[in-house]
Amino acid sequence: MRLMQNTNIPFVGIRYWAYAISAILILASVGGLLVNGLNWSIDFTSGVAAKVNLKAEDSSVAPLKIDKLRSILKSNGFPEAEIQHVGEVENASFMIKLKSQKSDADVSSDTKGKILDIIQSNLPEYVAGKDMSRDVIEEIYEVGPKVGGELRTAALLAVLISLVLMIVYIWFRFEFTFGLMAILALFHDVFIIVGIFAITGREITVQIIAALLTIVGYSINDTIVIFDRIREDLKTYRKDPVEEVFNRSINRTLSRTVITAGTTLFTALALYFFGGSVLHDFAFAMCLGIFFGTYSSVFVASNLVIDITHVTHKEKKTLQHLTKKK
Repeated sequence: MRLMQNTNIPFVGIRYWAYAISAILILASVGGLLVNGLNWSIDFTSGVAAKVNLKAEDSSVAPLKIDKLRSILKSNGFPEAEIQHVGEVENASFMIKLKSQKSDADVSSDTKGKILDIIQSNLPEYVAGKDMSRDVIEEIYEVGPKVGGELRTAALLAVLISLVLMIVYIWFRFEFTFGLMAILALFHDVFIIVGIFAITGREITVQIIAALLTIVGYSINDTIVIFDRIREDLKTYRKDPVEEVFNRSINRTLSRTVITAGTTLFTALALYFFGGSVLHDFAFAMCLGIFFGTYSSVFVASNLVIDITHVTHKEKKTLQHLTKKK
């Protein structure tokens, strides 16, 4: 299946407009990070996680909906509570994560008391006949700031290591210049997405870190497909201007790029609209990643190779090496 056959869109000719758009987005992201910072979840800061069982003893009572529990916690002073099902939905067992508001010494017991009061006052039909401390709050534990800080460092390190290893891979697969420009494009994608999360105040959770790593893999795959076509065309059209070869290559891969991005984006949008609030931020990050990953592969990565190879004589040898006949 092919779409957009024989296109001749001047991607290389409009690259400076693309650079300007990217620069604006990056500056906005820097501003968001400086002004708002990142809203780390309790996995990366500190707080309390409690497993609660709200399955009613009376079988005639309908299972508690997670949206109702979230609404109750929000109206009682916990608007940023993270809630997810544990096990089957009909068992009404939930994991509730709350950011700590007090010192480590009293946060656990104080939060447990508040949760019990809220549940008992607002959901009496689900706790009737149960021991509140034993049957409702099945377990509760605290995430300290030290552990949260270590997790935050490990998450950032995971992203950085993945970028470095991709440079090495593309260096061997193509040339160092191609690898470096591909990683700059990846950094461009990740930084803008993180900036959008900072501007909107959305939480950075473990799931968001997973989304970022997924986006890195998706974007680099898209970029490598275009780089492969560029390498083949550089050998086929040795006498043509470099800009013309690059533009031809991008247009030839455009059908594949649009189909891949479109189908993947459709799935991410389905998760965003129908996956529920638990998957909402994850799907939001994936939608942004697909969009900016495709944008950077088409408008940024390849065009940066052109501009860098024109800077020094040494870098021009990159293209000469790629056009050698084997």
